[in-house]
Amino acid sequence: MELTATHTRIEPAILYLGTPVVLISTVNPDGTPNLAPMSSAFWLGWRGILGMAARSQTVRNLLRTGECVLNLPSDALAPAVDRLAMTTGTTPVPQWKHDRGYRYEPDKFGTSGLHPVESETVAPPRVSECPVAMEAVLEAAHPLAEGDKDLEGNIVVLEVRVQRVWAHDEIRLAGTTNRIDPNLWRPLIMSFQHFYGLGPRTTPSTLANIPETAYLSPDVARSHT
Repeated sequence: MELTATHTRIEPAILYLGTPVVLISTVNPDGTPNLAPMSSAFWLGWRGILGMAARSQTVRNLLRTGECVLNLPSDALAPAVDRLAMTTGTTPVPQWKHDRGYRYEPDKFGTSGLHPVESETVAPPRVSECPVAMEAVLEAAHPLAEGDKDLEGNIVVLEVRVQRVWAHDEIRLAGTTNRIDPNLWRPLIMSFQHFYGLGPRTTPSTLANIPETAYLSPDVARSHT
């Protein structure tokens, strides 16, 4: 095999190589909704794994109430997400956020131009414009870098269990009840602090030969109760 490229050792300050953007809605102590963008997230079955600043308003709300909605914007919603990018629901604004230009904004929905929709199983609202929304409850909080005096207490990894999944009809797979068509779903992706969308499918994946139902999680049955 002909060698066409070589690696060079680098030390980037961040390793955000491309993950979906999530708008997390929670409820503030005064009962108003908070809406915050983040992108350190992935899913295993019906469990969501969220990495966030431990002292953020979203984390405080989640730890207090145990509830959230994970709203997934399409790439067309990038301008709305960007209107939230430099806002925080915490007052006074933490010094590290103040130094980076963040401002306190209590009305996140109004600022973004997005609209709340009542959820079915949790108090935080869903975002009407987001093609996918998942109502979830907190199962566990895992501090990151415990024992490291420089990092301890700064980041927390939250494990949430999904209770309801909502999808716009426009992205559902024709002829099915519970599937999303990956050719129609265009999630907003963040890579190194910039917004991107998905390109067209490249080559067929052999994994696609496994039916999605083979991965059915017991959490789906739990969501019925």
